Amino acid sequence: MQAIILAAGMGRRLGEYTKDNTKCMLSVNGVRLIDRMLGQLAELDLKRVVIVTGYQAQNLIDYIGNRYDDKLKIDYVENPIYDKTNNIYSLALAKQQMQEDDTLLLESDLIFDDGMLRLLTENPYPNLALVAKYEQWMDGTMVRLDHDNNIVNFVPKAAFDYNEASSYYKTVNIYKFSCAFSQTKYVPFLEAYSKAVGNNEYYENVLRIISFLNSHELKALPITNEKWYEIDDKQDLDIAEALFADERYLLRKYYGRFGGFWRFPQMLDFCYLVNPYFPTPRVMDEMKANFETLLTQYPSGMKVNTIIASKCFGVSEDYIIPGNGAAELIKVLMESFVEYNHLTLFRDTAIITKPKVGIIRPTFEEYPNRYYKEAQVTFVPENGDYRYTADDLMNFFEANPVDTLLIINPDNPSGNFIPKSDLFRLCDWSAKKGIRLVIDESFVDFSEDWENNSLLSDEILEKNPHLIVMKSISKSFGVPGIRLGILASANKKLIAGLKKQVSIWNLNSFAEFFMQIYNKYEKDYKTACGKFIEERADFEQKLKSISFLRVMPSQANYFLCEILPPHTANEVVLYMLKHHNILTRDCSNKPGLDDRQYMRIAVRNHEDNTRLIDALRQFDGI
Repeated sequence: MQAIILAAGMGRRLGEYTKDNTKCMLSVNGVRLIDRMLGQLAELDLKRVVIVTGYQAQNLIDYIGNRYDDKLKIDYVENPIYDKTNNIYSLALAKQQMQEDDTLLLESDLIFDDGMLRLLTENPYPNLALVAKYEQWMDGTMVRLDHDNNIVNFVPKAAFDYNEASSYYKTVNIYKFSCAFSQTKYVPFLEAYSKAVGNNEYYENVLRIISFLNSHELKALPITNEKWYEIDDKQDLDIAEALFADERYLLRKYYGRFGGFWRFPQMLDFCYLVNPYFPTPRVMDEMKANFETLLTQYPSGMKVNTIIASKCFGVSEDYIIPGNGAAELIKVLMESFVEYNHLTLFRDTAIITKPKVGIIRPTFEEYPNRYYKEAQVTFVPENGDYRYTADDLMNFFEANPVDTLLIINPDNPSGNFIPKSDLFRLCDWSAKKGIRLVIDESFVDFSEDWENNSLLSDEILEKNPHLIVMKSISKSFGVPGIRLGILASANKKLIAGLKKQVSIWNLNSFAEFFMQIYNKYEKDYKTACGKFIEERADFEQKLKSISFLRVMPSQANYFLCEILPPHTANEVVLYMLKHHNILTRDCSNKPGLDDRQYMRIAVRNHEDNTRLIDALRQFDGI
């Protein structure tokens, strides 16, 4: 058996990465694609490898040099008109070699698990195409299969139908052809097709014609959990570096993305915190029905969206500001605490006064990250579960005065919850002390008796003009993609000032439309929150059955868990990702936590939670 690698393309979509080299010279986590592929082929005892070169051919040949002489016999075929032809011509240049032996055909811009090639070589069927069930990130040639995995049709880009996508498989662009198939079928059809249509085509078009003959000579071999990626552009390279990262850097590659995990559709995400039961299919249907309008029309400005937010959340217009996610509002709020005085006479710099802000740790770090460290006063609960009460806070900040006190309720990641009656006591105490009180209730709708726990009402805000209430709509409403948050206060001057700090079009049309229609579905939302609370209770009991977890109580949609010795959080998180494709959060280095090992585990729906529990039990049994 031999291998043919197509490596003639220019890789224009990779911009500066391929300015001086062909795509297979790309480095993924420090290893060039061509080195990875040749190393994998060297394990197969091949008679030779034929590399079809083109763009920057000599650079590639010089780079490979004789480094593989003791492992592989490498021949080169050059495509001198690579910039005027496509891969059908590159393969045609190697048609003689193709007919001399059974062939593995690979495209050089692929990265894949080491075991992928053996799926082909150890399969007795002589002519195979590796395929993967269609996912959103995939592009290029698709195929349809019959019940025996015969390829019955190749679907080119122009014929792709999103309504039929669930029946498609994507070609991995790794094939196995027998010598006889190449001699009697593929090469003759390749020659005829090129003569009739030209050389600026794709070699899969020849396979498409062969599939029309209903000969069933080419079968598909669907992969399952094997990793692979085709690198066509910069985004592909970024994703490939996450998928194939060294264990030492794997979590950093994922955590550093801060979301966007829909690009990894097989991965189950237990890091990001959203309601698993809302929005309902009916809400989705209404959003979809208006998709074209929302995509092609400008959203309303701040004035109109303030009216819609007021209607949606039951707070007066003068008291509320909607934001592009809570993150936008957190930024402008924390910046508003700083006081800039007059310019000095001798230097063109402002005198900055940094009022002290009280922070409870461990917590959601976006708030302290947006403020001066030297002006932060930090309270850390002195107990193993990171529980604290309103009295704990009043006692501590009585002795350590601040200008603003920030409370996440329920807190993240501890899940600690201060009841509403105690929050009222905090409001009274902070008013007497002249302390501005900020309460982020992004997770409050996950708490027991949640309908009575929110502070979002005109009556409460007016009684406490020093109170600021923040709420991320992503969390409990399950819509992080639309980027929506709200901030409310009866301090009209503050609200007006914050509105001036954000763009007039800070919301997109989808966020605006969600607020517009939400009230029709309030009953469904209440049902979803009730269902969630039941699922959390069940999930908590199952987590407690895992021997190496100490699960802390939570009124949010996550649990902070201590990982008991001899295990570490990093060990567990890596196992879950590598062996079960489940992403969880290692919190061990989070400010405010002690030197023990911690994970934060989100609560998802029953099916997903069961999958996570099963994976943890497998680790428990190792």
